[in-house]
Amino acid sequence: MNKKFLALGLMLVFPFQFLSAQRALSLQECIEIGLEQNFSVRLARNNEAIAENNHSLGNAGFLPTIDLRGQQSGSVNNTDQNLAGGGRNELRGIHNTGSSASVSLGWTVFDGFRVQTTYDRLEALQEMGALNTRMAVEDLAARIAAEYFNYIQQQRLLDNLKYAVDLSRERTRIDEERYLLGSGSKLQLLQSQVFLNADSSRLGRQYEVVRASRIRLNELMARENLHGQLELADTTITLNPILMYQTLRTNALKENTSLLIAAQNEVISEYDHRIIASRSYPYATLSSGYGVNYNTYQSGSLNNQRTMGMNYGLTLGINVFDGFNQRRRLANAAIELENRRLQYEDVERGVMADLLTIYNAYINNLRLLELESQNLEVANETLDIALERYRLGALAGLELREAQKSLLDAEERLLSIQYQVKVAELSLMQISGKILEYI
Repeated sequence: MNKKFLALGLMLVFPFQFLSAQRALSLQECIEIGLEQNFSVRLARNNEAIAENNHSLGNAGFLPTIDLRGQQSGSVNNTDQNLAGGGRNELRGIHNTGSSASVSLGWTVFDGFRVQTTYDRLEALQEMGALNTRMAVEDLAARIAAEYFNYIQQQRLLDNLKYAVDLSRERTRIDEERYLLGSGSKLQLLQSQVFLNADSSRLGRQYEVVRASRIRLNELMARENLHGQLELADTTITLNPILMYQTLRTNALKENTSLLIAAQNEVISEYDHRIIASRSYPYATLSSGYGVNYNTYQSGSLNNQRTMGMNYGLTLGINVFDGFNQRRRLANAAIELENRRLQYEDVERGVMADLLTIYNAYINNLRLLELESQNLEVANETLDIALERYRLGALAGLELREAQKSLLDAEERLLSIQYQVKVAELSLMQISGKILEYI
């Protein structure tokens, strides 16, 4: 009971420390935090919202425009008149006023299908905004996942180096005992201390690597405290079943975000070409309005005047000649459309090249992974035998150091290849447009 009350008291005094210690983030949770808070994704979503707002009938020109206008004006004048019969009139402070109010309507009845095409273009831009957001989300998810597994890798390397320091410390203890008993040399003891210091130095550098990885992961998640502690739910890099190239290729051609954006750019360029072509058609506009004017006079034969009435008009027109500018614009729009088609083919070739290159590296690293797993088992067994022989005095210090170094190198190579395989998996799934389903 006393222990329970003590634990409860500590949690009340240090609640945040206990929460942070118990809170281990999974990869999915890290990605969810990043997608909610990361600035690049939030900017992409805002741009998508702008494109969605722009996709409207009014912005395309389908709807009429109505203007309401009111005006109040006046003038104060002094007038000197010399009459033909020789007389003279002097008028001072003549204040005339004028008031007006009107409502007007304008509507483009026909403009060579430009309005409908503009509406379709705005819809394509809205879809482009969604694709840009999708690309930002996929890119962020892949970067968080890569750094998540890198953090695991660096933590594992840190644990391995801690073990290496423990081994070097144990060797130094053995050599110190032998030296004090007179069965060992001081040279061997100094050599052990040098190796211990070297391993300790490497361990210190690895702490810095782990901190840098933690900061990058916090940055990607847009956490306020970049130096905050971070505990991950996973401690090992788990690999998924082998990916099949043909499936990846089929998915990439259908769902790769870069390809979808390139295709959407081609669609937008086609709409641009049609909008320019619509300027060659006749156009018709309708206008109408109603107005009221009221004026007051302090000179002349009228005291005031009020006028009310409406106006209307229908305008028909066609551009007959504009200095060949329309032909130039059409030619440039056709070239731009061809450029978009070439760009799509270029992106497609690049995507296929990346897919093939990364897949070959992925398969090769899988083969190396099996080999390095075997090497690690051998290195572990070798170090156990070497350490036991060293305790018995049947093995030289340099030979023990070589066995220890072989184990560290084997562990580092294995972790590195595991991470490379995982990054290749992430890249392949991102290229195939399945990164979010995969994670």
